Order: sequence, then structure tokens, then C-alpha cells
Amino acid sequence: MWELIESNKRRSFWIFICLFLVLVTLGGLIGASFLPPDGAWWGIGLAMLLTAILGIVAYWAGDDIVMSVGHATMITKESSPQLYNIVEEMQIAAGFGRMPEIYIVADDALNAFATGIRPEKSAIAVTSGLVENLSRDELQGVVAHEMSHIVNRDVLFMTFSGVLLGSITMMSEGLLRGLAYTGGSRRSKLGSASRSHPALLIATIVFALLAPLLAKIFYFAISRKREYLADATAVRLTRYPEGLAGALEKIAGTENSLANYNRFTAPLFIIDPQELTAAGEENKELFSIGSTHPPVRERIQILRKLSGASFRDYQSAFMNLKKSGDLIPERMLRDKTSVPLRQGAPGPIQPPYGSVEPTKKQKSRDIGDLLMAVGGFIFLPCACGLRIKVPPTIGKTSLPCPRCGRILFLPSVTAAVAQQDDEQVRKGTADDDTLVYERKSESWESFSCSCGYPIQLSPLFHANVIQCRNCKKKIEIRYPETTR
Repeated sequence: MWELIESNKRRSFWIFICLFLVLVTLGGLIGASFLPPDGAWWGIGLAMLLTAILGIVAYWAGDDIVMSVGHATMITKESSPQLYNIVEEMQIAAGFGRMPEIYIVADDALNAFATGIRPEKSAIAVTSGLVENLSRDELQGVVAHEMSHIVNRDVLFMTFSGVLLGSITMMSEGLLRGLAYTGGSRRSKLGSASRSHPALLIATIVFALLAPLLAKIFYFAISRKREYLADATAVRLTRYPEGLAGALEKIAGTENSLANYNRFTAPLFIIDPQELTAAGEENKELFSIGSTHPPVRERIQILRKLSGASFRDYQSAFMNLKKSGDLIPERMLRDKTSVPLRQGAPGPIQPPYGSVEPTKKQKSRDIGDLLMAVGGFIFLPCACGLRIKVPPTIGKTSLPCPRCGRILFLPSVTAAVAQQDDEQVRKGTADDDTLVYERKSESWESFSCSCGYPIQLSPLFHANVIQCRNCKKKIEIRYPETTR
């Protein structure tokens, strides 16, 4: 995999050089037009300062900003074991040293994205609509694609090239809007020091109009190949191209539009949400020329032409469709080892409902409960069968059941009671610090640790031990026969 990463770095270097030259030229022209005689250097300095500030913000807080724009909520292994296991499988398969954080976006649209400027801050986010509508193999294909972007350092490139593109766009729009508000009268606003040759001002305005377009061309030139490479890497990780192909087909065919994104976060998604808002398939193909992503139809065709999961197989299918090469680095193509495809795993990603396929309503309810759980809601099961969802802001540890009137308290752990003989007790082998909680239902449950920290158990949680995230104590989970 390191050959692919090195190839990406080399390509990124030249793209950064081109974007940097556009930025410096634009800054120099603006400075020369409005701050003569040494204004060009001032303009270049201000452009680099703006880029440096945006770059620092992106490096230290970019992931949090992207998740905030997307209204994403982080989940844990306890709250969504199956989704966590899928991400963990792909993390292990990719040989990535750290487990990415996992987020869910409460949106009926089908999409996903990844962030990973720093390995310790990498994350994968999927929409609730994606989890509801995709099978396990399809969701695994999407996760593998996003994991590939993290491993291949694509997210790092997209973030910092986006910073350069954003700086160029901000400077261009600032100049053009400033001229529009002042009516083009520089001298009336800036005084005699701002006098420059009219031809220079015209050249600056023309370049301010062209610079964002030019920067986007450089930006698009490499970002499309990265999507193909992420698809190829995802197939290598899953050995099941139909999973990713089916997922892309469902995402492209969805009628739900993603609500929370902007033009800077849109390129991070597996399919640009701006394309999905285009009406009709003809419009999607027409505007694919100016897109950060290759046409979805082409990606699906390549995936379904694969006879194996190696990079050579993907390169061959890519060349047959595109009639051109130079996608996979030559060193990686020298490996002629066959990587066979595997059979798909039957069954949905959702929890089992016996032999009956879960309905759309059941799936939506499960995702809603999951988002409530990670949002701090407390689930109190009552003996009458009602399950009460208590918001974290209520400030109470007990409340009456609306159906039967019983007073319900938030359950807590108890000390373990072990059956031991006198000899064991004398030897001090009894573990008085062991904490135990006994499950009461098969749905979401909440209880408090001995430290007072609330702990959530999902319907898919079947482990025998859980660790409190606050005090790190291990709690034994016991299951009555009725919940097995």
C-alpha cells in the first residue's frame, strides 16, 4: 500500500504547486493594483498569511468543523456493535494503526464521508439513511472506500487543497464585491497611494474572475483519480466489488437530498451531494465535467467488470472502460498475485427480527433510538411493557410510568454475590469490587455505574463485560433466560 501513498504524495505535490502559484499571482496582482509601489509583496504576504491561518484551523479543528457542519454524532461499540465491527474489520484489513472514530448523521439521505488530517483524529461518518437501506456487504463497501481515503492520505490532501482553493475564492470574491460596492472608484476610497495603471487593474479583475475556475481545474484534476483509487483499494480490502457497486447504485438513486453540507465539505462525500440534487440522470452526466467525483455510472461499471480483487484487475477494467491508463502505480502492477473474489454475506446490517425482514419503520425506530442513546437519553423499561425515553436535561433519577403509574428509578450496578466456601473466603479470593448489572429486556437499557456515570446497552450488545468510560471499572452483564 505504501507505493500508492507515495504516488499520491507525488501527484499532490505538483497540484499544490499549481494552486500555490495561482494564490501568489492573485495576491500579487491585488497588492500591485491597490497598494503601489511595493504592494505586490504586501499582497503576496497577506495571501500567504490568510492561507496559513486557514491551514492551522483546518489542521487542529478541521475534523470537528466538518462533523459540526454535518451535525454528526459519535457512537461507541456498545451503542452500535455491528457498525463498529464493520469499521474495525476494515481498519484491520487496511493495516491502519488506529481505530477511526465513528459518527452517524441523522439524515434520511444516503451518503458517507471521512476525515483524517491526523491519524489520531481520523473518523468515518455515515448517514442514518445509509444504515437503514444498505445490506451489511454494501455498508462494508462504503466503509472500505472511506477507510481507503484515510489510509491513502486523500483526506489530508483534500483538506489542504481545499484550504488553498478557499483562500483563492475568498480573495477573489472579496475583491470583486469590494469593487461592486464602491462602483469601481478606487481613488475615492483609497486615496492617491492606490493609483496604478488601468491596464493592471483590468488584468487583476480578469484574473480574479479566472483564478477560482483555474484553481478548481487543478483541484478536480487529481481528486477524480483518488475516487477511482479508493474504489480499487476498497475492493482489495473487502474482495467483494458488488457490495460497493450496489451501495453506489442505491446512493445515486436516492430521492432524499442531504441537508447539512457546504461547497467545501461536499467533495469529502462518497458521492458529491451537489450532484445528487440535479434533476434527472442527464443533468448528472452533464455536470460531471465540473465535479470532484467521476460519474457514478462509470464507477459501477468498472466494479462490475472485475474478475478479481487485485489492483491489476481494477487497472484492467479501468482501461477497458476509459481507454486510458496511468491510474495504479507501475510498481503495484508488477505484483501478479491473484486475489479471488468472495461470496456475499446474506442478511441486513440491522439487528435480527427472527425470520421476518425488518420493515422501514422498524429500521427507522432503531436508528432513532441509537441517536437518542448517544445523545444521553435514558431508557427505563417498566414492568407493564412500556419503555420510557428520558431526555438528559430532565434532571431527575426517577419518574412515574405514564401507563401504569409505577415510580421508575434509573437502575444501578450491584456488588457481585459469589457462592464460595469458607476456605476461599479465608484465602481472600472473593472479589468484592466486581460490579454486576442484570439485563431486563432485549431493547435499549440504561443504568448507572457506581461512580454515577450513565451507561447505555443496545439491543445488539451481547458481551458479558462492559467498561465504564468514566471510572474504567469493569461491569459484568448478566442475561436472564428471557433475554437470551
